[in-house]
Formats: sequence, structure tokens, C-alpha cells
Amino acid sequence: MQKETILNIGFDDTDSPKGMCTTYLAYRLVDSLKKEKVEFLDYPRLIRFNPNIPWKTRGNGAVALKIKTSRPAVVKNKVIGFVKKFSDLKNGANPAVVFFENADIPEEFTQFSKHALWQLISRNNAKKFVADHNIESFYIGNGQGLVGAIGAIGYRFSDHTYELLSYRKKSQFGKKRKIVADSVRKMQEKTYPRTFNSYDTKKQKILFAPHGPDPVFFGIRGEDVGSLLDASQLIKTQEKPVGHMIFKSNQGTGDHLQNEIDVRSLRPYCSGMITGVVSVEPKMEKGGHVMFGIKKDGIEISCAVYKETGITKHATNLILGDKIRVGGGVRRASSKHNRVLNVEFFQVLRLEKKIILVNPTCTKCKKHMKSKGKGQGFECIKCGNKSPKKEIKQISRQIKKQIYIPQASAHRHLTRPQQRLETTNKELRFDEKAPWFSVY
Repeated sequence: MQKETILNIGFDDTDSPKGMCTTYLAYRLVDSLKKEKVEFLDYPRLIRFNPNIPWKTRGNGAVALKIKTSRPAVVKNKVIGFVKKFSDLKNGANPAVVFFENADIPEEFTQFSKHALWQLISRNNAKKFVADHNIESFYIGNGQGLVGAIGAIGYRFSDHTYELLSYRKKSQFGKKRKIVADSVRKMQEKTYPRTFNSYDTKKQKILFAPHGPDPVFFGIRGEDVGSLLDASQLIKTQEKPVGHMIFKSNQGTGDHLQNEIDVRSLRPYCSGMITGVVSVEPKMEKGGHVMFGIKKDGIEISCAVYKETGITKHATNLILGDKIRVGGGVRRASSKHNRVLNVEFFQVLRLEKKIILVNPTCTKCKKHMKSKGKGQGFECIKCGNKSPKKEIKQISRQIKKQIYIPQASAHRHLTRPQQRLETTNKELRFDEKAPWFSVY
């Protein structure tokens, strides 16, 4: 008998804004590998990386598979064949595949993956990583896909979610998805809090289905495989999908906002958090966006909260001296503006007292006194009582010490939704008997 080996396969950048999808390539590949009796050791991984990279793929997600096989060379050739066949090369895809034969993933892979979550990693750095560690790889185009391919293999979960992705027939690619909105709303109500971000109740809008020409019909995100399978049975559509596959993912974990941004460099496109004190009062800009400034270590950082987030009203209630933690991505400077932190969430840590000066109140009549003129104090017009100066009055704040996150329709793939703010999913057991893959 041939010796079996554990093979990790990572791939990325197979799609374009005009079509195809890296997860669909994975779906087709898994279908083929299952027919060859390959043993899967874990759910397919769907890892989302730094969403602020300007040349990212649609969701900046890469996929990794972990299998056991006695014919690794045959599998590798098959994978490369699928990448060639199912990548949208004519519309700018730059696909890459990385192979790593070992049960244990070296720390170097993990560190690379961590960096890809929140900073910009060039394709040249990825190529150097592959060369320095003698890693087997394949790419077409400029090699940009190597970043995600390496990162998907090296990613180490500290929290995770799952996503059931349902796929369309090829004849349906590019056509409008006909899904009964009310069935999505009811599904979300019934499966809450085990699923998330399927339907925006405020805007009465479906969130779990893309609008483009890619092969994905819809994707249900949640905390466990069973809940996703149950939820999928509640969705009513006018189109029969071809099948589904469940991925283990870092979606909904806020993974890219765990590190503290270096305020001295504010590197463009990096993601993370900054904790500071409000130093420039919020101002509503044209278009409904809110700008304010915070100061940390003597450095002032401009922050932008966009109208689409639905939290601009809360941002306008910040005042000078409030201590807050802000998470987001650094927008590069241009001829019109300096570097700005595009806010994805903010957390109020300490609220300053808001005080105003008001005309004093007469202790006898309980009425506000009138000014006698500049520098002449105040007098009660009813009883004649006098007071030399205005009183200090504390105003109740219209904001609380809590986290403010965007409304569901403005969430990115990695945004941690409200129901997950206190949740960490650590159960990583792979249930190979669960119907995590299906062709209908």
C-alpha cells in the first residue's frame, strides 16, 4: 500500500468583479476529490483578509483544504487543472495555489497570515516567503494570489463561524436571483442567534445573496453546521441550486481589528484600533458623513464615519474629552485630504460631563433671572433677588458607554455583528458525517 500523506492546499484570487468565485472553484474541486475517495480532515476554510486592500478580490477571501491522500502528486495536478479552468483569467484574475505536506503548520505561516489580516503584503513578499521556505506553489499572472493562498493555510482560529454557500446552475449565472424575501426574514427570526446577517429588518432587505454574475446563489452565516443546514431548509426560491458546501470561516469575528494601529506611521490601507481622546468636535459633512478627531500620544488622527453605517447620529454626540476606541482602516492621503481612519466601529470608554452656562434661578420664585446688561449681573423681575453670574448646568448625554457598530446592511464580511459581541466560538471539531457538502 502507498503511504498516505496530509496535504494542505491554499488558493486565492481566482475571481474578478465580472465573474467566478474562489469558493465555487473549491466546491467543484471537492466534488472531484470526493469521487477519488480522498479523506477530508476538516471543513474547507474560507478566510477573509484585510478588507482595505485596494486591489482585493470581491470579498478578499481565500480558501484552504486539508486532506489525506496516498496520491499527492495526482491531487496537485488536479488542483492546478481546476485553477486554470475555473479562474476568470480574461477579466484580470491572478490565481495562485500553495501546497504544504504536513499535519502541523509552521509558525512562519501563522505569522504571515496574521499580518495579511490587517496590513498590506506585497506579492513580492509572498514570492520571497515561498522561495525562502521552499514551498511548492503555482500561479498565473502577477502572483498576487500567493498572499491569500499562504494565509489561508497558516490561519489559526481563535474564534470562528460557518457559512453555507449555495451554488447556481451555469445557465443561471448573471441572472437575477429570485428568493422569497419573507422566507429569509422568517428564517432569521427562527434561527437567531445561531445565524446572522441574512436579512436587514430596518431596510427590509436581503443581505445573504450577492447581486453579481458569480456562481453563488446565497450564503447563510452562523455558529454551527446544524443551524445552517436547518436554516437552508427554510429558504424559498424560484430557482433550484445545484448544491451547497459549508466553510469554516473567520467572518463575523472582527479579526482584522484586533491590533493597535501605530499612530506615528498610520500606514495606508492598514486596519486596526486606536484608543484616544476626542480632540476635534464632530462635524456633519456634505453627504451626511461625520468627521471628528482623536488624539493619542500627542498625535491627532482624523476619523470619518460614513452615512451608510447608520451610526453617524451617535458620532455627532461625542464631545471633546470623551475617551473612545475606534476601529477601522486607514485611507491614504490625497491632494485634498490627509490620511483618515474610516471608522468601522467605535466604543465609548469614558464620557466627559457636558456643561453649559445658564441664567441663574431665583431661589425664592424658582424662575430664571434676567440679565441687567453686560457686566451688571442678573435680577429676578418678580421679587428683585440678584445674582452676579451665570450658573453651571450639566446636560444629560445622548450617548452611552458601549460599542457602536454599523447597521447590518453596512457590515463587511469580517464585521462582528451585535449578537456576537460577547461570543467566541472555540469548538473546532470536524463532523465528517454531517452533510457539509452536497450535490442536489
